Amino acid sequence: MKKNISLQDAVALIKDGSSIMIGGFLGTGAPSQIVDALVESGVKDLTIICNDTVFDGKGWSKLIENHQVKEIYASYIGGSKASIQQMNDGQLKMNLVPQGTLAERIRAKGAGLGGFLTPTGLGTVVAKGKKVIKVKGKEYLLEEPLGADFAILGGSIVDESGNIFYRGTTKNFNPMMAQAAKTVIVEAEKLVKVGEIEPESVHTPALFVDYIYVKQ
Repeated sequence: MKKNISLQDAVALIKDGSSIMIGGFLGTGAPSQIVDALVESGVKDLTIICNDTVFDGKGWSKLIENHQVKEIYASYIGGSKASIQQMNDGQLKMNLVPQGTLAERIRAKGAGLGGFLTPTGLGTVVAKGKKVIKVKGKEYLLEEPLGADFAILGGSIVDESGNIFYRGTTKNFNPMMAQAAKTVIVEAEKLVKVGEIEPESVHTPALFVDYIYVKQ
């Protein structure tokens, strides 16, 4: 099965109301051209799951600035004034999640788990509406898995079957998101033949990748 897809066709898959995981950390490791094309498409009412909302005028912050996002799950929003303004104005539902908890919720979805227990957030607003479970006399929050309709990822090297290698810190959040979404689209910095990525250097196996867009 050929997985190559054009930028136009990749963006056309994402409809109004979709939930999208965007890999990377403060823009590093993100699929920049796919994000920019989403901004141009005008698709709206999106739910975005990401580590952060980047900085004003950068990355997926542009989706927020363009009022295309209705809800966000993130750990850090301080670099994007639009995120803060829209949250305070009640235009944007903001779910602030401790970074480790966010990563583990995504991982739990990919692993098929029903959730996990953590002491992080006990006694804070993070615990609001969540179940508290005692284990050997110690309290934990039950955190539920977090998945999405789509994961859009940035891959440093991708082979033609969809195996992905992420260079350095571009790996952040990408591998676990690839396992927690119904449809996975990778934006490849470089496309190579199958076998050119050493097996031990494959961070996301082709099994999890539905489409490959080669960055122009």
